[in-house]
Amino acid sequence: MKKSFQILTVLIAFSSSVYSQNTFTLSSKDLGGEATINEEFNGFGCTGNNQSPQLSWINAPEGTKSFAVTMYDPDAPTGSGWWHWIVFDIPTSTNELASGAGNTELNLTPKGVIQSITDYGAKGFGGPCPPEGHGLHQYIITVYALKTEKLGLNENTNPAVVGYYLWNNTLAKASIITYYQRSKK
Repeated sequence: MKKSFQILTVLIAFSSSVYSQNTFTLSSKDLGGEATINEEFNGFGCTGNNQSPQLSWINAPEGTKSFAVTMYDPDAPTGSGWWHWIVFDIPTSTNELASGAGNTELNLTPKGVIQSITDYGAKGFGGPCPPEGHGLHQYIITVYALKTEKLGLNENTNPAVVGYYLWNNTLAKASIITYYQRSKK
């Protein structure tokens, strides 16, 4: 019985490591469980650095022709959430966005990558800025592996339309969630 249990334990450990090694995975060197003043928006009463986090991804599925990245706050008191960052037409030769890549003036993304307008009405990254006293908001950052090289959209395309095109072209996606609460001043 003891030998059977040991063999079963080894098989479970082996199969878990084999399967987990091939999953599409998103990670960040900048983010932990909570966003910081580095990511916080600078505007709307917030005074953060508005710096997009470093992101990297591995194990895109076969057939991936491009990537997209979004950051979304489902807790925003709007009835439809809040889109903080929308980046698409990222080539498959790219598997990382550097810290600050959401600042379109710095040109830290590969040529041809599009950062369209957010719910702030601006292009590029717009960090967390929940209303004072509204509690913790979750920020879902997602990388999409897409079955098309280009979405055929431009930098003025609104988040709902980009989301529609992402939904229709996604092979796989991976997300990380970070939280942020605005301090009362």
